[in-house]
Amino acid sequence: MLLEWWSCTQCTLFADQATMDRLGKEHAIIILNHNFEIDFLCGWTMCERFGVLGSSKVLAKRELLCVPLIGWTWYFLEIVFCKRKWEEDRDTVIAGLRCLADYPEYMWFLLYCEGTRFTEKKHRVSMEVAASKGLPPLKHHLLPRTKGFTTAVQCLRGTVAAIYDVTLNFRGNKNPSLLGILYGKKYEADMCLRRFPLEEIPQDEKEAAQWLHKLYQEKDALQETYNQKGVFPGEPFRPARRPWTLLNFLFWATVLLSPLFRFVLGVFASGSPLLILTFLGFVGAASFGVRRLIGVTEIEKGSSYGNQEFKKKE
Repeated sequence: MLLEWWSCTQCTLFADQATMDRLGKEHAIIILNHNFEIDFLCGWTMCERFGVLGSSKVLAKRELLCVPLIGWTWYFLEIVFCKRKWEEDRDTVIAGLRCLADYPEYMWFLLYCEGTRFTEKKHRVSMEVAASKGLPPLKHHLLPRTKGFTTAVQCLRGTVAAIYDVTLNFRGNKNPSLLGILYGKKYEADMCLRRFPLEEIPQDEKEAAQWLHKLYQEKDALQETYNQKGVFPGEPFRPARRPWTLLNFLFWATVLLSPLFRFVLGVFASGSPLLILTFLGFVGAASFGVRRLIGVTEIEKGSSYGNQEFKKKE
């Protein structure tokens, strides 16, 4: 609701008509670059516009499980969590993916193959690793981690029909933030969408990993084209926003805020200093919690995963 109706951020897809006709009508694995603080919001809004928001899944870092409301909700939505240490994650990830193999509704499963958000420090370390493995350097992405991708393809083969590669950028070279969305700033997001039938992905794990590396080289070229021309290749489509997110927000705001306002009036009308101070303390704690929740999305406050320390462990 905040993205679509409060900030009125526009999301444009660049794809072909055949791909657009399939959106929301098949199981798919989504590969999205992880460069921006609100890339997940842009993904969610596309899920909502094509009717798969309720059945959208993601391979997410386990730390998010502890985030109030969002983490707890994701647990009940069968989100697959990982510690980003394959030796510890293998059994958990495979079990989670197998639970989705017979999912009854059309499902989109999101993978951030880079494993963490792009920063200059992480990019430098990542390219050192790429050079040591004889892989071509990437300018706009981190080196993709292949284990999650190859495992997802293996476990969901026969269920998932295609891989959707999504390359996201923002017009005007802007770097949007969740706080910007809350302040009502309008952004213009462009997404280059390419569909690859799952039959094109090699069944051999090593060959599938090579396919992913080649895909990221193509994504890098797409980002370079966008930076030079300000547009992705393909026909632009702007799926219309639907009213359900706004109506859902207005309903729950009416249900929850009306008694809250009456309670606040009662607190201040009581004239009790202790009651008023207790209420103000609760509001301060809630505001602090919301700010910490927003901080989870901020790049500069992101995890150290992918930095020099992680490289040394490898």
